[in-house]
Amino acid sequence: MKKIKSNNNVVFSCTYHVVWVTKYRKKYLEGAVEKRLKQVCKEVAKECNFEINEMECELDHIHLVVGVDPQFGIHKAVKRMKGRSSRVLRQEFPLLKQRLPTLWTNSYFVCTVGGAPIAIVKQYIESQKERAVR
Repeated sequence: MKKIKSNNNVVFSCTYHVVWVTKYRKKYLEGAVEKRLKQVCKEVAKECNFEINEMECELDHIHLVVGVDPQFGIHKAVKRMKGRSSRVLRQEFPLLKQRLPTLWTNSYFVCTVGGAPIAIVKQYIESQKERAVR
């Protein structure tokens, strides 16, 4: 069963699957960069009061399952995570600044999880890393 939340005005259950990719699909999201990216996304989620239910990185993209207040909006959540992570990672890892004009593409993929159980979506995201290794 989905987790129902509320704020002062709205009762909601909005869960999204979000994916965004590095500029030119460059394969930089591993090791310390991946670890720091996940930390930054969690910090943004805490500050902006939304939940990251699942997060997994491939070498050139990141998958997330996020629960977002509809009054805040999924676009703002993604924009903040992409913006902050690009700035922080490019400051902390000079190679990213030398090789890429920006860390992320302008676009991203988002879909509502809808009727799919969260466990199934989490399983799919976790399996992406296994598929990439094959």
